[in-house]
Amino acid sequence: MMNKVFFVGAGPGDPDLLTIKGKRIIDTSQVIIYAGSLVPRQVIESCQNDAEIYNSAKLDLDEVVDIITKAHDAGKQVARVHTGDPSIYGAIREQIDMLNEKNISWEIVPGVSSFTASAAALGKEFTLPGVSQSVICTRISGRTKVPKEESLELLASHRASMAIFLSVGMIDEVVEKLMEHYPVTTPVAVVQRVTWPDQKIVIGDLSNIKEKVKAENITKTAQILVGDFLGDKYELSKLYSPSFSHEYRNAKKNDD
Repeated sequence: MMNKVFFVGAGPGDPDLLTIKGKRIIDTSQVIIYAGSLVPRQVIESCQNDAEIYNSAKLDLDEVVDIITKAHDAGKQVARVHTGDPSIYGAIREQIDMLNEKNISWEIVPGVSSFTASAAALGKEFTLPGVSQSVICTRISGRTKVPKEESLELLASHRASMAIFLSVGMIDEVVEKLMEHYPVTTPVAVVQRVTWPDQKIVIGDLSNIKEKVKAENITKTAQILVGDFLGDKYELSKLYSPSFSHEYRNAKKNDD
């Protein structure tokens, strides 16, 4: 694995949610660049004593790639540690494209995303039979613009289960756009710093979630989960129904 760059998903915060592969790469890398604004230092504490450690929160893209390039030229393995799963709002494509131009080998190691961790913290399932079989991961426009075809109000028209990233600071606008299609009674949960020791969960619906979030002073680092999957009504899965056959199990006959 020497002389390679690994983009490692560090998970949502709890160091125990780092994958075994991710930990092995961190433990064996000579250079570690981690997103210190969101990745706890504990995630990389098992690294080698002489490992070079850089906090990318203080670096721009060129500086990150320069560190990687020098490490590669010196024959060192690099762990580029991102929060959650690096494929979701991870800004890895721009790094990978620059590495490709330099013929530097790379690999992505997936991690646990904050949206799945938030569902776990709530004890909920995004894809309930008879309720929703689709999950939309999105955000509202901020400094990074969202294509107009993906505006929150248009996506809300599907009434699917929704995980909204990077938007809790604009909760008023989020609720306004959601209410164009979701009923006012639609359940909403806001999970801040999921799996961290100071995790905070706020539960409500579209009629009151704004006030509840503001009362808890939640302005960043939170997931907004929306949809009837947060409720209690759903159909039982066909997969485990005794009347449903598949390649591993025959349906039970009704004796009546």
